[in-house]
Amino acid sequence: MLQGTEILTSAQMRATEAAAIASGTVTAAQLMERAGRAVADQIRLRWPVPGNATVLCGPGNNGGDGYVIAHHLHRAGWRVRVCGMRGKAATAEDAARRWLKSGPIHLLQAVEAVPEQGVIVDAIFGTGLTRAPEGDLGRIVNLLSNDALRDRIVAVDCPSGLDLDTGTFPGEGAQAGLTVAFDSPKPGHLIAEGPTGCGQLVVADIGLRAWRQRDPAGVHATAAPDEGTGRWLAKLHGKGHKFAHGFALVVAGGRDSGGAARLSARAALRIGAGLVTICPTREAMPKHAGPPDALMRKSVDGPDDLHRLLQDDRIGAICIGPGCGVSRAQALLRPLLASGRPAVLDADAITAVAKNGTPALHPDCVLTPHMGEFARIQPELAKRLNAGSGSDALSKPEAARRAAQAMNAVMVLKGPDTIIAAPSGQVSVHSAYDIPWLATAGAGDVLAGIITGLLARGLPAFQAACLGVDLHARAARRFGPGLIADDLPEQLSGVIRDLIT
Repeated sequence: MLQGTEILTSAQMRATEAAAIASGTVTAAQLMERAGRAVADQIRLRWPVPGNATVLCGPGNNGGDGYVIAHHLHRAGWRVRVCGMRGKAATAEDAARRWLKSGPIHLLQAVEAVPEQGVIVDAIFGTGLTRAPEGDLGRIVNLLSNDALRDRIVAVDCPSGLDLDTGTFPGEGAQAGLTVAFDSPKPGHLIAEGPTGCGQLVVADIGLRAWRQRDPAGVHATAAPDEGTGRWLAKLHGKGHKFAHGFALVVAGGRDSGGAARLSARAALRIGAGLVTICPTREAMPKHAGPPDALMRKSVDGPDDLHRLLQDDRIGAICIGPGCGVSRAQALLRPLLASGRPAVLDADAITAVAKNGTPALHPDCVLTPHMGEFARIQPELAKRLNAGSGSDALSKPEAARRAAQAMNAVMVLKGPDTIIAAPSGQVSVHSAYDIPWLATAGAGDVLAGIITGLLARGLPAFQAACLGVDLHARAARRFGPGLIADDLPEQLSGVIRDLIT
């Protein structure tokens, strides 16, 4: 699980490398040496006893890394077989000539089967591939797609065939047990099919940080918060009376739909909001008479009721959508948005936004759609997101970023790879493929409540969304398999305690 880490697109990575080389501080050959040595070191950590290694080297610089890996494994006592091909990358050709002093280079195109034993180093294709591998190389990549080989395959930068911007495999793709990337993770390592294809991801420092900080290609992403999370939470749980700790409203629905809103309200309380009021219809009030007793209750039947309630300046955030009902959400969105208050729009409220006549959103709004809801509010972007590969296709981070800018609101595009995007262009990627048990009914309602509570505490919308997604995942990991949504709010106190102590 990578957190608190910059993420670079393929173009940004190439620009970073070019800037470093242009500075005269480091050469392309030195970067290749550092990258290859880093992979060889990871192989030796994983398999401490030298054995057999087959290194498959493509025609570009990824193949050059492979020759360096072969050199260092050979020096460490491994029995190394190298399969390669001539290419146009001068630095890679130099690395190949260096390897020839230690052993031969067999023709990569002639490979018909993978060895039955030993480590297989996939250094065929790396950053920049956006099309399906073709010809003999496509056939060899197909051999590496056998899941039975996964534990023996080490990918250099990425499994061959993976598009590192979209996280998709346009054709067949290698399936690695270990992937060693350089300097920074790329979006494709963390989203879509990438996490499954990459296996364990290790990011090796090869000395590019100074040039990466220049952000050479414009928009870049950062992974969900880690460093500083404890400081934020300690600040949020400092001294003060209940209103200083935030006042949140959770809009509920009618008689038979209260559970979702109660999950949101409990989460807002557990994350530290000083006061949380749940607002069902008058006829549904008896359904909300049970615990938690700390939860306040106030009926809201229509827009006028909500408008009057929002005259209380102490209210810091509103959650609307879970169990609300689409028509009710559509009616109540008008006074809610007119108030300008920070708000989380989830579930039925997102469907209401997709309908005509909804007032304009503002940057303190946080929308939390899953992919089906995203298709309702941004059908064209969703279509391009689902296009896979090609010139019209969009990665999930780029689709979320464009949606946030188009709607002038923070977008939390949920899934095992959750993308948080702000109208300013900031993007955060949170990969949670390690917690499949989080895919349970009501988990999204809890997330909406966590973010609402953080908004009520005064966090800016993008920060609240990033921190909320992070804490939500931590709570699920803390509980483990067998999780139901009701368990999540109860884990938050332990998660927070671990982070601030």
